[in-house]
Amino acid sequence: MTGLLARLEAPAHAGSNRALDNADLRATPPSRRTWGFFFFASFWFAAVSNVSNWVGGSTWLALGITFWEGVGCATAGYAIISLWMIACGRPGARYNIGYPVVCRTSFGIFGAGWPALNRAVMATVWQGVNATSGAQALYVMLYSMFPSIGNIKNKMPAGSALTSAQMICFFVFLVINGLMLLLDIPKWKRLVWSKVVVFSLSAAGMLALAITKAGGHVGPVVTKSSTIDGSTRSWLLVRMILTSAASCSTFASNASDWQRNATKPNDPILGQFIGFPLSNFIVQVIGMLVASTSEVVYGKVVWNPVVYLERLLVDNFDAAHRAGAFFISAGFVYSLLFSCVFENVYCCGNDLASLCPRFITVRRGFAICLVGSAVINPWYLLGSASIFISVLASYQIFLFSIASIIMVDYFVIAKGRIVYHDLFTANKQGTYFYSYGFNWRAFAAYFVGVAVNFAGFLTNFGIIKNVALTHSYYFAIFTTTFAAGIVYWGLSIAFPPPSLQKKWSEPKGLWDPDGELGVATTTASSSEDAEDEKVDMKGTDLGVTTDVLPALENRA
Repeated sequence: MTGLLARLEAPAHAGSNRALDNADLRATPPSRRTWGFFFFASFWFAAVSNVSNWVGGSTWLALGITFWEGVGCATAGYAIISLWMIACGRPGARYNIGYPVVCRTSFGIFGAGWPALNRAVMATVWQGVNATSGAQALYVMLYSMFPSIGNIKNKMPAGSALTSAQMICFFVFLVINGLMLLLDIPKWKRLVWSKVVVFSLSAAGMLALAITKAGGHVGPVVTKSSTIDGSTRSWLLVRMILTSAASCSTFASNASDWQRNATKPNDPILGQFIGFPLSNFIVQVIGMLVASTSEVVYGKVVWNPVVYLERLLVDNFDAAHRAGAFFISAGFVYSLLFSCVFENVYCCGNDLASLCPRFITVRRGFAICLVGSAVINPWYLLGSASIFISVLASYQIFLFSIASIIMVDYFVIAKGRIVYHDLFTANKQGTYFYSYGFNWRAFAAYFVGVAVNFAGFLTNFGIIKNVALTHSYYFAIFTTTFAAGIVYWGLSIAFPPPSLQKKWSEPKGLWDPDGELGVATTTASSSEDAEDEKVDMKGTDLGVTTDVLPALENRA
């Protein structure tokens, strides 16, 4: 038994603490930091261009707002959340470590397990949502070739977004999803470019098909007035802006998981601030245009493009429509496979690896996420527009509370300084050991941030019915962030933690903590300090590389 466990252990540094460390949790080495500015700008278009994002924008049309109100509100929400993404991801971009390790700086080396578990749960939910859409697209793809699959008797209950035949496709999709995880992360750049091309072609094909079936018109949805007015309309617009932001709370909290691969620390900033809202804008416009044509064709808005495509195929089952449906749905399937890898299982793998680093690697975490995404029965989440929107908005208070603590700790308390090797030790003298491995300040702030909006959280599921609480919950992104952040700052000032700094101390230059390039220096808050503190990496346990050589500066 001991021999079997030994073979199952994940690779790690010699003599490292196996409860806290494995090779996947360490800083991304310089040779594997291949994501530059243009990659981050393109990454978000590739990441968000999927059927699930089409659904997110189109569902608002079903609630009565106008086309341009929907596009504008959604884009505004994504612009807001991009600021959280940049700030939360800064520790990852500078120190090249993932979200669960970044959480150790504020929550403690053992306390970080809680935010990692929170994010893993949400990643699993989103994986299930995307896999459900993937199953629907895969079904249309197979149905266009083998119509007999449509004869499978449906035994799924009325609340399910999937039929029995589509359930088979769900598990096939997960298997294909698992095969994609065999690709090495530095090679994912090829996936980004291919994803952009594939989705662009499939989206253009779907839009062309939809407009053709609508007689060359995009539908009255684009030009018609809102079906609601007064305070109901105003609150719906506010809700859409803030729910669009809240739906990306997962992106905000774990932004370090992507930014850790940045070639330069500043590469993700403009790439995310411009690329994220712009890419969402384009996808939302296409999604809403397609949805609006469905009112011309069927007399009502069909908010799921895959369902719309299936209906068009069933009503026009000739060779031309079958060929078109096959290629469009194949593009949807590939796009969703890509999004599942980038947005969900990779992040979940990071989180699970941090919870049990001795035996769970990122790849093993992938597999656990895939299994979990089936266990949660995600086909019920997409049963209706209202359910889907509620799911998007409801979990935000937990993740924004975590994100707030990460931002305040890095920018206000530690002022850009992370003692890298203390992230992987249980030594009581370590900077992040705090009290038995838990930073009580962070947990107190976390619970305050959640508590401020917990009543509103319950109203979102109908447990409590109160209009004022419902409206207040729309602003949870701000109120939770402020409440958790101010409490954490206040407690850290009143009871100073070991990480508290007096001046900005973020290192400059190339970050090479494990000595891949053979040189490193200690943390420095200025170039003068860095010049005084240069040392050779060999035989040292220092962790921050600054301006050591002109060549390295150019690479940084």
